[in-house]
Amino acid sequence: MPQSNEQNLVRKRPPFRADMVGSLLRTAALRDARAQHEKGELSPAALREIEDSEIRKIVKRQEDIGLQAVTDGEFRRSWWHYDFLWNLEGITRIKLEKGIQFAGVQTRAESPQVTGKIGFSAKHPHLEHFRFLKGATGRVAKMTIPSPSMLHYRGGRKQINAGLYPDLDEYYADLAAAYAKAVQAFYDAGCRYLQLDDTSLSYFCDAGQRRMLQERGDDPDQLIRRYKEMINTATKVRPADMTITTHTCRGNFMSTHVASGGYDPVAKFIFEEIDVDGYFMEWDDERSGGFEPLRHLPKGKLVVLGLVTTKTGTLENKDEIKRRIESAAKFAPLDQLCLSPQCGFASTEEGNKLAEDEQWRKLEMIVAIAREIWGG
Repeated sequence: MPQSNEQNLVRKRPPFRADMVGSLLRTAALRDARAQHEKGELSPAALREIEDSEIRKIVKRQEDIGLQAVTDGEFRRSWWHYDFLWNLEGITRIKLEKGIQFAGVQTRAESPQVTGKIGFSAKHPHLEHFRFLKGATGRVAKMTIPSPSMLHYRGGRKQINAGLYPDLDEYYADLAAAYAKAVQAFYDAGCRYLQLDDTSLSYFCDAGQRRMLQERGDDPDQLIRRYKEMINTATKVRPADMTITTHTCRGNFMSTHVASGGYDPVAKFIFEEIDVDGYFMEWDDERSGGFEPLRHLPKGKLVVLGLVTTKTGTLENKDEIKRRIESAAKFAPLDQLCLSPQCGFASTEEGNKLAEDEQWRKLEMIVAIAREIWGG
């Protein structure tokens, strides 16, 4: 694909032409330390030292590859979303009878439960996690947190104390306000690149997921609007120099998935009505549908094409990825597109079924392709 001579396609602010979703495979040293900590053989302070050391290593690796934004790999978390949600005010960690059902496998059986009034505290541990990351890199430090939708989507009404929140309008309002405080708190901590991870945006495209919502008493079309209102309440407080993106996929646990279906049912809505600057979207296989929904992308917003799978270690063909970017550019301008993996490499600490070297080769290839297409 020829590079445009009429436009400067190199990005000065996120999302960047070569980017990543967030999580990375946990290193052997980190896995061993966590196992020892669980057995009571390693103190919290000692675990923290190992986390710090391993995060510094993967930050340098990301820098060496050439990524303009780096993450901490979510190395201090067990889940991509629950660790953040468990540390909101009013939330309790509970055990369940069974975990979330993916294709052929279930997650650990635990969840957040709303047992008090929801709020966000300046003591939330993810703020300190971000401060450490920012201090460990000279690049843009990217923070990932779950969207507010993720406290409701999986459990619905039964996850919320009806005595505290007899009216769900108050629940949604409190959750949105908590997230607005979180956005401001991360900004005050120095964060200029924040990502709200939200699998629900893709799940609304799946007939089975929509049926599940209807059977428990939720109207999917009304629910996605509720979620939009919460996201927009949170993002509208961001200053002009803060970028907020969202990431959506169809499930990512030990290289399996939950949902299927193209973005056609929701694309126009999420592009035009959800107030974020960019969208990380999964397009690594036929379950994601075609690129036609990109025709709804408004000017000024970007889509980061998740064309490189994190579910297997097989390295994609560079020319094929370039051809797919060219196909996407038939529906949205090239200067509104970027490239990334389709999801994180380890949405939970178990990680996907590939090796660390395979993970890094995929990220190296993404940077190389982006340079060839967009320059920089």
